[in-house]
Amino acid sequence: MQKLINDPAAFVDEVLDGLLLAHPKSLKAPARRVLVRAGAPERGKVAIVTGGGSGHLPLFLGYVGQGLADAVAIGDVFSSPGSDQVVEATKAVDGGAGVLYLYGNYSGDVMNFDMAAELCQAEGTEVATILAADDVASAPADARERRRGVAGIAFLYKVAGARAAQGASLAQVVEVTQRAAAGLRSMGVALSPCTVPAAGRPTFELPVGLMEVGMGIHGEPGVRRGALERAEDVAAQLMAQILADLPFQAGDEVAVLVNGLGATPREELYVLFRSVHAIATSAGLTVRRAWVGEYATSLEMAGASVSLLRLSPDILSLLDAPAASPLVWFPSPAGP
Repeated sequence: MQKLINDPAAFVDEVLDGLLLAHPKSLKAPARRVLVRAGAPERGKVAIVTGGGSGHLPLFLGYVGQGLADAVAIGDVFSSPGSDQVVEATKAVDGGAGVLYLYGNYSGDVMNFDMAAELCQAEGTEVATILAADDVASAPADARERRRGVAGIAFLYKVAGARAAQGASLAQVVEVTQRAAAGLRSMGVALSPCTVPAAGRPTFELPVGLMEVGMGIHGEPGVRRGALERAEDVAAQLMAQILADLPFQAGDEVAVLVNGLGATPREELYVLFRSVHAIATSAGLTVRRAWVGEYATSLEMAGASVSLLRLSPDILSLLDAPAASPLVWFPSPAGP
């Protein structure tokens, strides 16, 4: 294991120490393993709380910011945060207009966020929940409730955060975010494993020269393992599954996210995006927005994922609304 760390057991807390020291004007920590954006809470504004395991920067920590999430509850590497951390995060940002829990569909997260919701509601805080479940490889279409949340959640943070910043009610924030989630699909490919510091060994075996299509961000099995292929062939496989699943239709306008999993150069992501754009255009889609970079990683795993979000005028406007995070790059609006 070749990593720039100290004690593996202290890894997560030292990451948080470093974040707070580097970005003291953007983030604060009202409780252990809880980060809150500067300026929160805001009276009368719907608060957005997220959370999940460490090891995925900029997910989840990086989406705490202006026009995004208000707080995050942080777990160990690839592990859920505790319900007490979610409660602390909720209390720290509750401005009296209700709180939206927005996080990925993983069993430990669901259990602890649901427990926190019950505790907070018992004390008078209105809580709603939206689960990101955009990974088409993780369950068939007739079992969408079992699908994992992956990089596409970045779009949902942007939509929910922008709508909340406009002063919308909790019901209004939930409505547009659910609509965005319903039109969001993702799929990825892994080229190499990663190593969890506390374990000190790779999370799975993937020999050089092979790839695994559909693998999850924690090393969950994909749908096919085979020889590493050209970027255009990988894009074709991912897009075929994504386009068929919604299904997207000719005439749809979409936003595309090509996400790196931690060890893939941005140049390669743009090569992949080139093919994704060509396939989308050939299918009659109009690519209105493109995000290319690292939005949800898996430590040093090599590989990438592709996400497509079907746009409506209001969702596009929310994607373009101002947002600020010290850890995430949001491209300027482009296109017609």
